[in-house]
Amino acid sequence: MNKITDTVKHLLIINGIAFLATSLYGSQLYDLLALHYYKNPLFQIWQPLTHMFLHGNFSHILFNMIGLWMFGSPLEQLWGRNKFIFFYLSSGLGAAALQILYSSYDFNSIFEILVSNGFNSEEILNTIETSRYNLNWLSYISEQQLSNLNESYNLSMVGASGALYGILVAFAFLFPNVSLFLIFIPIPIKAKYFVPILIAGDLFFGVSNSFSIGPIAHFAHVGGALTGLAMMIYWKKNQFKNNRWDL
Repeated sequence: MNKITDTVKHLLIINGIAFLATSLYGSQLYDLLALHYYKNPLFQIWQPLTHMFLHGNFSHILFNMIGLWMFGSPLEQLWGRNKFIFFYLSSGLGAAALQILYSSYDFNSIFEILVSNGFNSEEILNTIETSRYNLNWLSYISEQQLSNLNESYNLSMVGASGALYGILVAFAFLFPNVSLFLIFIPIPIKAKYFVPILIAGDLFFGVSNSFSIGPIAHFAHVGGALTGLAMMIYWKKNQFKNNRWDL
C-alpha cells in the first residue's frame, strides 16, 4: 500500500518544483497563482486550479505530500491514472469553490452593514485595498468583523489540502476499517472514524473564527471533503469502472 504510483509521484515532483520556484520568486508567483478573492484585482480565472500546487512553507508541503503519498497511491492503484487525476483536481476545485463562497458571504454581509450606514462602497474597497481603515467603521462593526472583512478580501490561499481531503474521504469510503496511526493521535483509529472527526474539526474551527488555529482555510478542507464524498456516492450509485477512464 505504500508503493508510490506514477501519478502520485508526478504530483509530488510538480509540487516540489513549485515550492522551489516560490522560494526564489515568492511574491510574484503567489500574486499570479495563489487563489484570491474574486473581487480582488489579483484574482485570475486559473487560480482555482493553480493554487493547489503552491504551499506556504516547508511543513505545509511536507504534511500534504506525505498524505498524498499515503492515501493517494492506493486509490490510483485501484482506479487508474485518469480517474485518480479527475478526482484529485475536482476535489481541489471544490475546495476553492466553497472557500470563495464562504469568503464572499463573510465579506458581503459585513460590507452591506457599512454601506447601509452611509459609507461609500468604492471608498470602502479602496480603503481595504490599501490596508487603511476608517475608525468610524467600528461604530457599526466589531474589530473581529473588521478583521474578517480584510481577510476575506485579501484572501491568498495555497496548498493541496483541499484535494487531499477529497483523497482522505475516498480512502475512508473504500478502506473504512484500515487503522491509521498518526503522530498527533497516539492510538490507532479506523479511517471511517478518523476522517469524519477531522472534517468536523475543520467545520468547527471554520465557523468559530476566534478559535481557528493559524491562517488555515478550514472551509477549503470541508469543500474538498464534500466534493470527494459527492463523487464517491455518485460513482458507487452508477458503478463507474476504471476502463471508462483509462483511455
